[in-house]
Amino acid sequence: MTTYDADAIVIGAGLAGLAATAELAAAGRRTILLDQEPEQSFGGQAFWSFGGLFLVDSPEQRRLRIRDSHALAWQDWLGTAAFDRPEDHWPRRWAEAYVDFAAGEKRAWLRRLGVRLFPVVGWAERGGYDATGHGNSVPRFHIAWGTGPGLLEPFERQVRQAAARGLADLRFRHRVTALSRTAGAVDTVSGEVLAPSTAARGAASSREKAGEFTLRAPVVIVASGGIGGNHGLVRAHWPRRLGEPPERMLSGVPAHVDGAMLGVTEAAGGRLVNRDRMWHYTEGIENWNPVWARHGIRILPGPSPLWFDATGKRLPVPLFPGFDTLGTLEHIMHTGHDHTWFVLDRRIIGKEFTLSGSDQNPDLTGRSVRGVLGRARAGVPGPVQAFLDRGADFVVERDLSALVRGMNALTGKELIDADGLRREIAARDREMANPFTKDLQIAALRGARGYLGDRVTRIAAPHRLLDPAAGPLIAVRLSILTRKTLGGLETDLSARVLTPGGEPLPGVYAAGEAAGFGGGGMHGYRSLEGTFLGGCLFSGRAAGRAAARDLG
Repeated sequence: MTTYDADAIVIGAGLAGLAATAELAAAGRRTILLDQEPEQSFGGQAFWSFGGLFLVDSPEQRRLRIRDSHALAWQDWLGTAAFDRPEDHWPRRWAEAYVDFAAGEKRAWLRRLGVRLFPVVGWAERGGYDATGHGNSVPRFHIAWGTGPGLLEPFERQVRQAAARGLADLRFRHRVTALSRTAGAVDTVSGEVLAPSTAARGAASSREKAGEFTLRAPVVIVASGGIGGNHGLVRAHWPRRLGEPPERMLSGVPAHVDGAMLGVTEAAGGRLVNRDRMWHYTEGIENWNPVWARHGIRILPGPSPLWFDATGKRLPVPLFPGFDTLGTLEHIMHTGHDHTWFVLDRRIIGKEFTLSGSDQNPDLTGRSVRGVLGRARAGVPGPVQAFLDRGADFVVERDLSALVRGMNALTGKELIDADGLRREIAARDREMANPFTKDLQIAALRGARGYLGDRVTRIAAPHRLLDPAAGPLIAVRLSILTRKTLGGLETDLSARVLTPGGEPLPGVYAAGEAAGFGGGGMHGYRSLEGTFLGGCLFSGRAAGRAAARDLG
């Protein structure tokens, strides 16, 4: 008789791993939850997130007179994903199931667990092409009240309660290096016990080896995340359709998001697909108060800033702030430079700059109604002001010539001509003099203000950038910020990892970013945003439920 240490072993204590463990515990299954980081990092990347969730035809949307539907959401998903490979069979099926979930029970399920939503729905990834192309046709970005930590709370609570009942054994500082088989099924997990670490959440922890471990269970769920913290792997799998990888990148995730478990699972017989699909942001700025190496923060901009390449040329239509992340990335990487510039003024930055992440939004994270109401008032939010005062990427000047001198000084190269930049901005400002325009960014800006949520909380009233009353002028250097792996371990709808031959790898399941959020890449080539946290929850829940059922 085979002796097992538990019914299941879950690798990775991020949101997907917690969701899977909670489901196993609810079914009465004993689970060992492993993570290479110390307990301080419990919850993984989700803790740092803005808490964005993709929902379809929600009460929040309807209250804001947003008319959404399952058919419209699926149209947007297909136009964005652009599935075109044989390997897209399971990703497409996962995408269909996820849109059903987002238009169906997702909100009610989260609400039963205690998750509440901020009432204003954001409009991310607006696209700007035709109706069948990339982008969200309507606002769908719902923010969890409490941001990432607020979304994590019920799942962490369930797992800790399971631990108190003896159904979950939490083992931190356990780094998995191998999966192996007994009698055909993968049921053995082995690796290194790392030395205890007092490193703060997200900070680099020691890799000093203190011992080894071997654990056995009939079910193994891989929920270890992607490759965003490993720039070597990012460059190795960089899609050539996006040009050459940037020489300089910032990290949107801690260094321990290293992709190691993907290789371990592949070595055990699992199939990795769509490795060249990835999601990186183009509006990254260096964190003036970093937690991890090369720590970058993403700006969530409104549509008003003018966007220039490194030489001062305006980015083409429809590459406006907030419209097409990977379309913008592709354009940038074919310019010969890996940075760009926002040029705006104090009036715009006060209204339109939101910084992604729980730590950059203390009002939402702390569930402060008074703090959130303050967003509608004039003035620059505290976290944004801190970057204006201390950020390495910000230039603030009253005069445009001085602004350009500061921009060139920041890069150490005379790439931008002041007269050329002035001509671009002055031409744009002339279009503001009447309600007609041929400038599609201005048309998009005016159209966006037709949405109440944007007009009240998100978008500054249209005005001339060179109006002294709106100043001072601000330039922000933007870098590429690594974030999400869109490909991963191929899984069927029961989250079972598949082999290169298409059969399930006995005993192994995968969830979250390790599985491309489902199937090995349910987003296809692009994301509609708000779908990463939801993808972790959906795939983690599916893996936990399927594994509990398959255990008999």
